Amino acid sequence: MADSAARRIRPTAQQLAAAHGKTIPDVLGPDLRVLFCGINPGLWSAAIGKHFARPGNRFWPALHGSGFTPRLLGPWQQEELLELGLGLSNVASRATARADELTPEELRSGGEILAEKVATYRPRWVAILGIGAYRTAFGRKDATIGPQPSKLAGSPVWVLPNPSGLNAHWTAATLAEEFARLRVAADES
Repeated sequence: MADSAARRIRPTAQQLAAAHGKTIPDVLGPDLRVLFCGINPGLWSAAIGKHFARPGNRFWPALHGSGFTPRLLGPWQQEELLELGLGLSNVASRATARADELTPEELRSGGEILAEKVATYRPRWVAILGIGAYRTAFGRKDATIGPQPSKLAGSPVWVLPNPSGLNAHWTAATLAEEFARLRVAADES
């Protein structure tokens, strides 16, 4: 099982409550093929300081199932993504129990901050994981899953489904298929 250390760490209720409002560091570097951007950190992620850390989040299996990683990684191995030309960030930095706790203003402000990061690091692709957050943060009300007609600070954008286990509209298999479409585009650019 990938990242078994993460499965052993279970934040307490007190640690989860204390994580509300915290931030976690980005995983950024030069020459990124894709910068994956979640909506915002969940409490579990903020409690342990790692992206997509809550058991049941399907980011790591989708990343592997799509061919982005040669093996199934997990949150404790997130820094290994840099060696593969992949990075991690969020649209909004404040940790919440649910993404719907964020205000539209937080998402728009977070989108501006993300654009600054993209301008600095110049990834070949920016992947936003959550259609609703993308629509709000960047004022693209008609956006759909997939490649977008507009760029973010010069980098093309691909909107992916939110991999949270709460997003029942997408199965692990269909998430991996959509991630794979992005991987093909990233490999061709």
